[in-house]
Amino acid sequence: MSGDHPDSGMPGLRTMRKAIATRDRRFDGRFVYGVVTTGVFCRPSCASRLAKPENVRFFATAAQAQAAALRPCKRCDPAAADSRSSLRIQSLAEFIDRHADEPLSLGNLARRAHWSPAHLQRTFKTVLGVSPKAYHDAARLRLLKGSLKAGKSVLAAIDGAGFQSSSRVYARGTRNLGMTPSAYRAGGTGETISYAFRETALGPLLMAATDRGVCFAQFGSGEMALVAQLQTEFPHASVAASGNAKSTALDDWMRAFEKHIAGHAPRPGLPLDMLGTAFQIRVWRFLLAIPEGDVVSYAEVAKGIGKPTAVRATASACAGNRIAVLVPCHRVLRSDGGLGGYRWGLERKRLLIAAERRRGVE
Repeated sequence: MSGDHPDSGMPGLRTMRKAIATRDRRFDGRFVYGVVTTGVFCRPSCASRLAKPENVRFFATAAQAQAAALRPCKRCDPAAADSRSSLRIQSLAEFIDRHADEPLSLGNLARRAHWSPAHLQRTFKTVLGVSPKAYHDAARLRLLKGSLKAGKSVLAAIDGAGFQSSSRVYARGTRNLGMTPSAYRAGGTGETISYAFRETALGPLLMAATDRGVCFAQFGSGEMALVAQLQTEFPHASVAASGNAKSTALDDWMRAFEKHIAGHAPRPGLPLDMLGTAFQIRVWRFLLAIPEGDVVSYAEVAKGIGKPTAVRATASACAGNRIAVLVPCHRVLRSDGGLGGYRWGLERKRLLIAAERRRGVE
C-alpha cells in the first residue's frame, strides 16, 4: 500500500501516515484524514494532536469526509482548503474555454495554477471529472461545431478551433460529432442516421445513431414527432429506421436501454455525444457520477461542480439534456425533496427513480 492510487489521486497508506506524522504541507489538497473518536477531519499539515493510527481514516476530498459524517477541523479548516482548490480549478477551466484555440500543455496550465503538473492533473479530474486535456479537447470541439453550423469552411473551422491537422479532428469527429466535420456542417449531408422506435414501459421512445454512436434519445408523443425532432438536428442526413440502415449496434443498444427503463438492468454504458457549453458538460458529467438509486438536489449539483450559487443555471443545464436517462437528470430533485422539473414528464421521473431504488435493495 506504499504506492500511489491513480484512480483516487491519493498517495499510498504509508505515505499518508508519514505525511500526517510530519505535518507535511506538500500533501495538503491531496487527501484529508478523519479521526473516528473525535468525528473531525483535518489537512495533513494540521497541528492538532496526532491520533492513534487505528482511529484514522483517509479520504480523497473534504466532501467525502463530510459524507462519512465527519466535521471539518476548526484549526486547519480543510473544507475551506478544498473549496479554494475547486475555485482555482473552475478559474482554470474558464481560462481554457477562453483560449481553447491555443496550445495548452499540462505544464503551462500547472504554472498558471501554481501547482505541479501531477497535482493539477489529479485535482482537475477530482473537481470536474475529466483531465485538463479532455476538457481542452471538448472546448475545441465546441468551437469547431459552432463554426461549422455558422457556415465556415471545414478547413477554416478546424484552424479556428486550434487543431494541428485535419486528420486529428476527423479522428475525434467520429467520436464527438457522430460524423465527419464536413458532413456535420452540411446538416448531416452524406450521413446515414439510423433510428429505433419503441413503445416502452415509459412511453414512446426514439434512439438514433450513426455507425459511431448514439446522437439522440428522446421520449415523445409518437414516432413521427420524434423523427421530426431528430431531423431538426441533422436536416440533410439520410434518416432511416434501423432495419434499413447499416448500423447493427443500435438495436442492441436499444434493447439494453429498454431493459434499464423497465427496471430489469442497470443503466447501459453506451457511447454518448455530450457536446454543450462548458457549464452544461460539468453538470452532465456530475450527473453521470451519481450512483443508481441515489438522488441529489439542484443545490448539491451546483456545489458539486464548484458553482454553489448557480442553482438556477444548474437546473437549466439539466433541462437542456437531450439524451434521456443515459444522462440521468432524473436523479436531481428540489431542495425540499420535490420532483422539480423533467422535460419528459414528472411521472416518468418518478417511475425511473422508483425502479432504480428497487434494484438497489434487491
